[in-house]
Amino acid sequence: METVLDAQHNAPRTLVDRVIPKEAQADARARASRLPAIELNSRAASDLLLLATGGFSPLEGFTDFKTSSGIVEDMRLGDGTIWPFPILLQTEAALAKSVRPGSEVALKVNGEPVAFLEVEEAFAIPHQEWAKKLFGTTEAAHPGVAGFLSGGDFSLAGKVQWFGDAAVLGLDEYWLTPKETRAEMAKRGWKTVSGFQTRNPVHRAHEYVLRTALEVTDGLLLHPLVGETRPEDIPAEVRMRCYRALLDEYLPREHVLFSVLPAWMRYGGPRESVLHAVVRRNFGCTHFLVGRDHAGVGGYYGPYDAQHLLRSLAGEGLGIEPICFDEVFYCRRCSSMASKRTCAHPVADHLILSGTEVRRRLREGLALPEEFTRPQVAAILLAAAR
Repeated sequence: METVLDAQHNAPRTLVDRVIPKEAQADARARASRLPAIELNSRAASDLLLLATGGFSPLEGFTDFKTSSGIVEDMRLGDGTIWPFPILLQTEAALAKSVRPGSEVALKVNGEPVAFLEVEEAFAIPHQEWAKKLFGTTEAAHPGVAGFLSGGDFSLAGKVQWFGDAAVLGLDEYWLTPKETRAEMAKRGWKTVSGFQTRNPVHRAHEYVLRTALEVTDGLLLHPLVGETRPEDIPAEVRMRCYRALLDEYLPREHVLFSVLPAWMRYGGPRESVLHAVVRRNFGCTHFLVGRDHAGVGGYYGPYDAQHLLRSLAGEGLGIEPICFDEVFYCRRCSSMASKRTCAHPVADHLILSGTEVRRRLREGLALPEEFTRPQVAAILLAAAR
């Protein structure tokens, strides 16, 4: 484990709030029924929610061409704020050309109006140029690139106003807004909080990281991503049962806040690790846990590229301190979890724990040993795989 101690935290940011007040929501829905409408896919719906509730602060809407270009080029907004990915509302040319700048459109999810978009601009996306800079490749085999290339050739930019109903987006009681999350942390008296990002079912390597973080910060935000992932990834509802099992049996409730992050995976490696960190800062975390190949996929990124990038930005206004971990494994000779920093034994004695290995074993109908994951979690995963 390496803790970066010299990060220059920004002063606490005022969270963006683009949620229409409750007393005005009925009128907003009535007005939306009279406007041109755009149906959002699951990725755009996730982005909308985080824009409106402050998860993407300081952004107030989908980014315009100038802002997006600056982000692509140097991971900065116009005022110098670190921001790694443009937030695009991708669409096709015909729809983009039918919308006039200065107009207002309704945004829908499953046919239900959920927000307004104040249209500022429609622009053509330079897919190949931006894909190379954002993902380090233009290969369609990369799932982030594939989604980007197929998402639409144009993007609509503008501020959003959300009607405030998270249930329309399929979220339940485990969803807390950034404002609610910060309030709960303050209620618990936490001064330092580690944020944990995961898209995989929890295993013993994760548990090692979580317990270590609890030794050095007041609390832990267990914040699994529940938006769109690859079809081969474990479904969110199965992963949620795994997290609850770990919380019920093995982690101290008074030091762990469990909530979901309705974001989608870009599989953008180092850049996406920055996005994950900044979002957790907005949710109130002071520290962010970074493992091996964070947000990576295949062999597109080096195993510690994300850590290197986050460390390099920690003193430049990132506003959150990375806590970096080497690859964690179970050592048969130590009879415990370890990393190369804490174990002297050869690789032959190591049981490597990863989400990829979990998925492989489940596909092949292989048992998950207790050294790999807790029996309660293994039972949930095996039952879901049948």
